[in-house]
Amino acid sequence: MNPTSIAVVGGGLAGCECALRLARAGLDVTLFEQKPGFRSPAHVNDCLAELVCSNSLRSDEATSGVGLLKAEMRALDSDFMAVADACRVPAGKALAVDREAFAQAMTARVAAEPRIRLVERRIDSPDDPALAESGAGTVVIAAGPLASEELSASLARTLGTEHCYFYDAIAPIVWTHSLDMNVVFRASRYDCENGEPAGQGDYLNCPMSREEYEIFYQALLEARKVEARAFERETHFEGCMPVEALAERGPRTLTFGPLKPVGFVDPRTGRRPWAVLQLRAENANSETCNLVGCQTKLTQPEQARVFRLVPGLERAEFARYGSMHRNTYVNAPEALNADLSLKTYPHVFLAGQITGVEGYVESAASGLWLGLVLAARARGAELPTPPAESALGALLRHLQTPSKRFQPSNAHFGLMPELGEKARKKDRKALYAARAQAAFAAWLAGIGEAGAL
Repeated sequence: MNPTSIAVVGGGLAGCECALRLARAGLDVTLFEQKPGFRSPAHVNDCLAELVCSNSLRSDEATSGVGLLKAEMRALDSDFMAVADACRVPAGKALAVDREAFAQAMTARVAAEPRIRLVERRIDSPDDPALAESGAGTVVIAAGPLASEELSASLARTLGTEHCYFYDAIAPIVWTHSLDMNVVFRASRYDCENGEPAGQGDYLNCPMSREEYEIFYQALLEARKVEARAFERETHFEGCMPVEALAERGPRTLTFGPLKPVGFVDPRTGRRPWAVLQLRAENANSETCNLVGCQTKLTQPEQARVFRLVPGLERAEFARYGSMHRNTYVNAPEALNADLSLKTYPHVFLAGQITGVEGYVESAASGLWLGLVLAARARGAELPTPPAESALGALLRHLQTPSKRFQPSNAHFGLMPELGEKARKKDRKALYAARAQAAFAAWLAGIGEAGAL
């Protein structure tokens, strides 16, 4: 085995980010990707780093956990962030990307890196003969939340524990030209209430009266759903609940959640609607739109019927229907060492959502971090973990914090240590952000001086 050669399993966000970082550090990488020979139910093209759910990378503001994480990744010269910034599409204060352009650009980066050898092959276990044949001394499994059943089962046997999983639902995408623009209006939240004219915002909005919402709501409750297979137990991630599952919690849940009308004025009436369904551009030319917050497990015919009850979507043409898929992850505090290696297989590391982080940015961040750690070790150095007060450090600490029921997590301030001072609720995010920025900057300067990066 060659100690400077590393095998990475999975060409998703974490796998590509990790492979690129390792190659830039002078290490040889064999990147195993199962496409085009095999695809999960959610994948639709042959590019690497395919975004299978929303095209949004969420808030880009420093006063959010994920915004801080993005800033830290940019400071670490992340390929993922460089490509995301280059493929940005309008999304208000969020960072959303043209998903096709993003995947194509990431694929091109990997293809252009001479130290990365891309092998189109599915890996079914940490002991797969192809890994040994690659000559790699270290294996990184970044198979993502849609890891094959064979690999998921193999990991469960390797860890000696039952692996965990939850279900993730994808929102439908519609063609923009099929919207009724006599009803749909363009605005970002609070623009109209702050005196900004409609037509200037980054989102398209479908306003609903109370009667229109109640018709849509009742149809959503009664619509036929895709059932889970008999041997699968549905456990939804709270941050990505199917819209129909949220609706089952009560008639006002959606109007206080993804369909909340606060901050909008319907130009037709001059009043706030009872509910608003927002649409976000999917690509740079805005030819298609994502139904924000409407991830679903309804059957395709029912999606067409129910969502066309929303004013402005009566003749909506679907570019992609929503769907639901299993997300696999391990019980990280029990299964992983602090360096993300398996406790039972120290030469095998995990990266991405399979570790128990949740979200595009968080997945790429774990791949970036593992790449940095392994690159430092190849130079004979150990990279200290970022402080828990930072977004990346807090996310890594989450993976090492035992709990009665370990659940995947996004980056958020709740993962960080308490402020240790009294502060008004409206000031707390800014205080967390300022502390995180200072802690990360000090850490980054320290490892730079020590030559660990």
